[in-house]
Amino acid sequence: MNDFDISKSRLLSLDAFRGFTIAAMISVNNPGDYKEEYEQLGHADWHGITLTDFIFPFFLFIVGVSISLSFSKQLSKGYKPSDFYKKIIKRTLILFALGLFVNLLTNPTLDGGFRIAGVLQRIAIVFLVCSFLFLKTNWKTQMTIGTIILLGYWLMLVFIPVPGLGYPSIDPENNLVSWFDRIALPGALFDVTHDPEGILSTLPSIVTGISGLLIGNLIKSDKNPDVVIRRILVAGFISLVVASLWMIIFPLNKNLWTSSFVLFTSGAATVILASCIWLIDLNGFNKATSPFVILGSNAISVYILSFILLYVVWPPIFGENNSIIQVFHRYLVQIGFTPKFASLIWSLFYTTLCYIPMYFLYKKKIFIKV
Repeated sequence: MNDFDISKSRLLSLDAFRGFTIAAMISVNNPGDYKEEYEQLGHADWHGITLTDFIFPFFLFIVGVSISLSFSKQLSKGYKPSDFYKKIIKRTLILFALGLFVNLLTNPTLDGGFRIAGVLQRIAIVFLVCSFLFLKTNWKTQMTIGTIILLGYWLMLVFIPVPGLGYPSIDPENNLVSWFDRIALPGALFDVTHDPEGILSTLPSIVTGISGLLIGNLIKSDKNPDVVIRRILVAGFISLVVASLWMIIFPLNKNLWTSSFVLFTSGAATVILASCIWLIDLNGFNKATSPFVILGSNAISVYILSFILLYVVWPPIFGENNSIIQVFHRYLVQIGFTPKFASLIWSLFYTTLCYIPMYFLYKKKIFIKV
């Protein structure tokens, strides 16, 4: 086990973690019936957290880890930081444009207006900021910046009065984040009065990416995998403990991306990554995780594909209220499955459909770089 140089080796566990995250994202986005889904497979209405709420921050955390490991490897080969600038900006613009494309796919009639914000757009911003932070600062500065953002965000939301309300609030609609997005965010908002990927809440989401940078630095801190895993686990548990204390006065909230939410989800991601490294890279548990490695190798591509395929399963090709997804769900209910379980079966089936093209791309060693 100790022959494995964790500081230099490619981590299959990171690809698997990324693939699992994107598979979970596709599954929870595509239930058989949006009115019939298990509570943990939907987002918390406001304060609180469900399993689904972990997915997006996990992906941003992985973005940070990937930046740290990938850029470090290239810098060790003699590349200069300035060699990355054009690629970083180009990738940011492509990701942002793809996010706008996804928004158009989900609302082609522009009913209610065109939404500018979105998941890929936030990924683009986090990638841009974290990339330059990695190239321009050390881990101590990154930690300092992250701490200042989280503390500042907390102080802003709990002490600055919401204009028009007259006092601080983090209630739905009546909060500084939603107010700012309503006046400053161009285009339509996701929930009319609030956007979960809005402007202010992007600030703490950047810290989610920074947490990945810091864990990437720990991965490179020693050749001995046992030492590295212990360090990662300690960091993860510290983050979870601090978050658990902070949430008492600043609740977990994905919509606001609260500071406690950042630390709690990053702590969980850290513990999971350490477990994956031990299981996959050190103990060779690869077969069961290979589908996730395949998805992780073309993560953005399969995410976009999941929106394109909706044009196949949603049109009422069998008559009114008789699309493929509706017929599938009704049939499962008719043969004895509960509506919620039937909805889950469809989401897993749909994720499998998205996986199939990625499998053939992987076999042909085709990786669509974004």
